[in-house]
Amino acid sequence: MSGTPFLLIDAGNSRVKWALVQDDGTQSHAGVFDHGGTDEVTVAGSSVARNTTPDWSTLPPPASAWISNVAGEAVAQRLTALLDAHWPDLPRTTIRACDTQCGVTNGYTTPSALGSDRWAGLIGAHAAFPGEPLLIATFGTATTLEALRGDGLFVGGLIAPGWTLMMRSLGEHTAQLPILDASSARGLLTPAASTAATKGQPPAEGTPHGPFFATDTRRSLSAGCALAQAGLIERMWDDLQQTWGVPVRLVVSGGAAAEVTGALKVPHTRHDSLVLSGLALIAAESMQARRA
Repeated sequence: MSGTPFLLIDAGNSRVKWALVQDDGTQSHAGVFDHGGTDEVTVAGSSVARNTTPDWSTLPPPASAWISNVAGEAVAQRLTALLDAHWPDLPRTTIRACDTQCGVTNGYTTPSALGSDRWAGLIGAHAAFPGEPLLIATFGTATTLEALRGDGLFVGGLIAPGWTLMMRSLGEHTAQLPILDASSARGLLTPAASTAATKGQPPAEGTPHGPFFATDTRRSLSAGCALAQAGLIERMWDDLQQTWGVPVRLVVSGGAAAEVTGALKVPHTRHDSLVLSGLALIAAESMQARRA
């Protein structure tokens, strides 16, 4: 069934991303909806439409669905219900990390313990930047780091609280601090040039933009947590380059990528479709194997 589309679903802790792609990876439809039901849909590059649930009624029927779900059983049941409502007989596969797949070798002590989103993201990154040593930073509910050698060996990773989770944790566990979420904190990250501006001075040429020492509590929280994220990334990027003795490309993605990368002082490449790209590769390789 060459050319028949795959429905790809990336269910994270905060939202669900989906895409309809052909065997060759060409994407025709895509969307994002949160676990409360809000949906943002883009069709072949057209304007965004909003619906209360993902509107799959006009999609061409996919041949199969490929799912990465790290959000738990309740989300799995919701996805099952959504798929059954449109294509009750649709074959579907919920992926799991394994020893090796699509040119990537899993260095975890227990390979299946690696999150399916991280595994698909590694596969997507290795395909997007073939032969390059990579540090992959994903800024979601958690911030994850993955070290991937140019030959496709995933040597290990790190998991830390994400930018929003850091801010919320401080607000919930410290009596006099406010609880900030991403929407309320994004406007608080002030460029460093503002420091000079408040003194009536023009910013120096080449002044970096990013969080700086703040003069109120909300900005202190927002900037402090963003800089904590950036410091972790910079430390591991530097250590990895020294250990491997070669340049390492830093690849960033995730909902808080803009906020954290605004504080970074190292070069980086943004790629927001690593998991879906990896899912497409896993689906294509698996279907080829079945046909063989």
